Amino acid sequence: VLHSSLGLDLAGWQRLWSNRLPALLGNTLSLAVLVAAGCFVLGVSAAWWVSRREFPGRRLAIWLMVMPLTIPTYVFAHIYTVLLDESGWLGRLWLTWFGSPPPDLFNIAGTTFILTLAGFSYVFLLVQDALSRSQQDLEEAARIQGATPGQVFWRINLPLLRPAIAAGLAVVVLHVLSDFGAVSMLRYQTFTLSIYLQMNGRFDFNAAAGLSLVLVSLSLTFLVLERFFRNRQRYYGSGQGRRIQPRRATRFETAMIWFWLGLIALFAVFLPVAWMLAWSREAWLDDLIDAEFWGYVRNSMTVSIAAASITIVAALPVALYHARQRSLLSQSFLHASSVGFVLPGPVIALGILAFVLANLPFLYGSLVVLVLAMVVRFLPLAIHAQESAAQQLTPSIEHAARSLGAGPWESLRRVTLPMIRGGIVSAWVLVFIDTLKELPATLILRPTGFDTLPVR
Repeated sequence: VLHSSLGLDLAGWQRLWSNRLPALLGNTLSLAVLVAAGCFVLGVSAAWWVSRREFPGRRLAIWLMVMPLTIPTYVFAHIYTVLLDESGWLGRLWLTWFGSPPPDLFNIAGTTFILTLAGFSYVFLLVQDALSRSQQDLEEAARIQGATPGQVFWRINLPLLRPAIAAGLAVVVLHVLSDFGAVSMLRYQTFTLSIYLQMNGRFDFNAAAGLSLVLVSLSLTFLVLERFFRNRQRYYGSGQGRRIQPRRATRFETAMIWFWLGLIALFAVFLPVAWMLAWSREAWLDDLIDAEFWGYVRNSMTVSIAAASITIVAALPVALYHARQRSLLSQSFLHASSVGFVLPGPVIALGILAFVLANLPFLYGSLVVLVLAMVVRFLPLAIHAQESAAQQLTPSIEHAARSLGAGPWESLRRVTLPMIRGGIVSAWVLVFIDTLKELPATLILRPTGFDTLPVR
């Protein structure tokens, strides 16, 4: 990106600024803020109820809140544009009930709706993991001092959840900045869509590189600000404290919980899944689900499992280093590793392809190149999830292990890794799912004849 953007002269930058950049900045930042707000409300509220109340169907509710991650944003966009069309059954239902045309998704409100449904599960997963590891000591102390349940939530719980919430929202914002599928289908002009149009419509690679450079700068600025405001907000949990057990919900609470979670699941899971099942039934009747189809499933699983496993191993040193040593070097590693997530898939793929052809030509056309691109692209997901877990692990436990004679590797294996196991599992799941549904990079880098489910 840097090399190609150098080919853009001053007149080219002036044209970009006068014609494209102000509108793109406004559209992209507005969309990121609105989606982050929506994901905060949905993710934190859902995580709180499933973590602090025991109610019938609780395990099912957890799965329902995670399932939207398996649906690509472009599939969400396609499903709801079909359903809300005047000829779609949801559009006809809207006309019957309200007597007016159904909502238009081809604007910022529609794009926010789609990306919020597709992204709130990132916040849910990380906050739910943090809540499952929270301890009773501080809440009991607050209640002894006379704090009401509402005061305990706003003054104790929410500040302690700040690392998990910040990590989840950072992932959401980076996803919005790099999303191509939904914004292209809904024709909402953001940086990623404009970069694609410059590359494939006008074949102006220098202008595309210039826009990519602005996008990377914007994303790194967001990460620096996010880290600055979170830098002094640190809380360490004791490894021996009592974990909070969910309280049995009353009948009224159960009804309210299922009303809220059911409403989220209706739009984020049930309607899309029902549409996909109907689509799959037509494919089955047309004999399209055959041995070739299961070959696509096997290919997708192979790439996703390999990429997720390699990514969590590569992310662990960066996450632990930054969680323990807040220095300029650790922040540089963190920000440098985030670049892959903020660039559109085609730009990442072309960059990896250029590197391989220049330095490792014998790998060209192999599965290794595709897996490498996935690791670069989704490394920030694993780092944020594991760092969020490591930030709540008190260093005194690791120091105690060292004082008892355990070496660094033994302390890591027997103390640190078991205590952040939830964050590691969350990181693996997030990378696996995102790799499973990645389309642009797969189209460019897949070996000949190697098709995955998104490609087909």
